[in-house]
Amino acid sequence: MDEQDIEQVIALGRHLQSTQYQFITVTPLTHQRVLRNLGSMAARDLRDAFGWNLPFNADLLPAGLLEALFAGGVLENAGDGRYWSTLRFSTLGPDLYAHSGYPTTQEDAVFFGPDTYRFAALVTGELAARPLKAGSRILDMGCGGGPGGLAAVRACVAPVRELVLADINPAALALSRANARIAQLHERCAIVQSDLFSQVSGEFDLIVSNPPYLVDADQRTYRHGGGDYGEGLSQRILEQSIAHLAPGGRLILYTGSAVVRGVDPFSEWAARKAAAARCSFVQREIDPDVFGEELDRDVYGDVERIAAIGMVVQRAG
Repeated sequence: MDEQDIEQVIALGRHLQSTQYQFITVTPLTHQRVLRNLGSMAARDLRDAFGWNLPFNADLLPAGLLEALFAGGVLENAGDGRYWSTLRFSTLGPDLYAHSGYPTTQEDAVFFGPDTYRFAALVTGELAARPLKAGSRILDMGCGGGPGGLAAVRACVAPVRELVLADINPAALALSRANARIAQLHERCAIVQSDLFSQVSGEFDLIVSNPPYLVDADQRTYRHGGGDYGEGLSQRILEQSIAHLAPGGRLILYTGSAVVRGVDPFSEWAARKAAAARCSFVQREIDPDVFGEELDRDVYGDVERIAAIGMVVQRAG
């Protein structure tokens, strides 16, 4: 996606905002069921077109915007004179986020869903309880479309010096750039393509991350965490983040953890790593049972459940 295409995404986002557009994105399985119940109908409104990803008639958008979006590949021909969007738009708090269209099967898909809302709530709650000082530097590692970092900036009472949105996926960074502009939070925002910290320098007062935490057979970037049960990427982020925390800096990690015979091996490992680095460590279960359908797969044969967890690792001041 080049700069002109990003401008068209921003234009679409601002048009949707002007119509008071609201859409809460559900899990892929719920989305599938809703589409099944709707049948083959065309979109009745903007929510149907850019939330539920239904095909829509040309008169749903201003002609000039429609033509520009089609030329830029944001819209595709769905047949019978209708169009289909390659992107969806979701609301989170006061902001609107562009992310990949349904279904998210592409290798470079940019995911947004219930985990995103839980992640943002974890970040917002932590910053409400313990605000950042003025002039803080924030990093969203593996940012996707940027909701974690942008939500962190929204939650800060004091001015932020810099927000760094980092991801290995160029498609994610393009949408991060667009979403930061739509939210009007882009002036102190740096977009960095990086495999974890390989291209990210300096220390941060806050690092937030919501990495993929499943074992994906196709090893899609947005979904595959590696390791025995999907914890591999979360382990790498925790280890490397500690080295990039400023004195008193915090890592807020939202991830999933496989519970095996009543034991959460990843959380136990994380607690040991934090202690070895002389960091404080707090962990809590946010949802005890997510992605239960994954337990049908052989790789999760000895797993009782996958829990959504939140961790806060803090370096001594």
